[in-house]
Amino acid sequence: MARKQAIEDVLAHPEWTLQQSVLHLKRSMRLTSAEMAKMAGISQKTLLDIEQGRSMGTVQTLNKILGLLGLKLGVVSKRARSTQV
Repeated sequence: MARKQAIEDVLAHPEWTLQQSVLHLKRSMRLTSAEMAKMAGISQKTLLDIEQGRSMGTVQTLNKILGLLGLKLGVVSKRARSTQV
């Protein structure tokens, strides 16, 4: 249930930064940074750097984090997005 809500929240807030999205996912899934990093297959330092805004992370790293929820980082044109609203 928390997983589904976390996905819905992130998808409903495209204005969130990657940092905000990662923090929300971690909190929603009630994980520590160490647990989330281990599950995503990244170092805890990398995750902490993203959470604390010291790094934006790489596409590969963010896909590992988002992949925990079956999500993937993507690019959408403004034109395509405006037609969805």
